[in-house]
Amino acid sequence: MTPDFDKDPNGLLPAIVQDANTGKVLMLAYMNRESYDLTLKTGKATFYSRSRKQLWLKGETSGHFMMVKQVFLDCDLDTILVKAEPCGPACHTGAESCFFNEVER
Repeated sequence: MTPDFDKDPNGLLPAIVQDANTGKVLMLAYMNRESYDLTLKTGKATFYSRSRKQLWLKGETSGHFMMVKQVFLDCDLDTILVKAEPCGPACHTGAESCFFNEVER
């Protein structure tokens, strides 16, 4: 089963990264077909950077790789869930997760 990259005009699908051990949501990024295939082949989470318009191996500069343990697709095949073991913080700020800004209600 493969994601339906044709659903997005840019061929990009959201990829949620979750800690394989704790279940904590670590980050959200985007994948295209090439980054998805590289992720499966190498076992390291690879994404497509929308701002730089190029592939982005998570941890390439920081050393904080995401070692992929499992990959799931949602029921519509247009969202990717990557369960990974992080090798350091997920966020570029140094935080464990990119989701640390709680909204008050």
